[in-house]
Amino acid sequence: MAHVEPLFVASHLHKRFGHQVVLEEINLAFRQGEVSGIMGPNGAGKTTCFNVLTGRYKPDRGHVRFAGEDITGLPPRTIARKGISRSFQLINLFNDYTALENILVALPEVRDRGFNMTQSLSRDSAAMDKAAEILRQVGLAGKEREPSKMLSYGDRRALEIAVALAPRPRILFLDEPTSGMGTQATIRLAALLAEIKRHLTMVIIEHDMKFLFDLADRISVIHWGQVIAEGPPAELRANKWVQASNLGKLA
Repeated sequence: MAHVEPLFVASHLHKRFGHQVVLEEINLAFRQGEVSGIMGPNGAGKTTCFNVLTGRYKPDRGHVRFAGEDITGLPPRTIARKGISRSFQLINLFNDYTALENILVALPEVRDRGFNMTQSLSRDSAAMDKAAEILRQVGLAGKEREPSKMLSYGDRRALEIAVALAPRPRILFLDEPTSGMGTQATIRLAALLAEIKRHLTMVIIEHDMKFLFDLADRISVIHWGQVIAEGPPAELRANKWVQASNLGKLA
């Protein structure tokens, strides 16, 4: 049987800021159709790794490949156009736009032609229908006309994921999606991502270990800027280092 390269591969990544080495010899592979998790203690290099993978930072050494293409060092916008979407640890929405308008401006066909919120989009029924359908997928049907700043925190998180889904990506990166959420909102988000998981490859950095272990197919543990363990959740629960750490207690 021929070897099939994972959808997304990072090889020998190294990143430093001044004299501080943040990532050292990072190797990661994310398979199509799976949810991959990245976990580790604060300061381990997780967010820097995420930023290198999605093009916000250029690695000092190493390569990133997506769908067989070397995308190392390409600008974030170029990487996004290739089918890679991401959310941010801090919510990144247009606060004065409605939920529907936030989705509309993220649609590729709208971005490609430029947009005028008061003129062209109100008459673009096809774009309006697509945006409304994406909102329905994330549980925000009926809230299309709500200004995003008036939505609950959980709804704003769902809307941010909807914005990331609008370009119809092949892989979705989520940075600490449960950050700031209460128990009920976290349960709702878990159900949403379990549904999205059925048709989209995802990579999730997450501090809530129960959330990540319940959702991910494989998890990589980053510490001291290196991948120190990886495997399915059940395998990581049995890992001696994970068991000996606070991560193990949480998992």
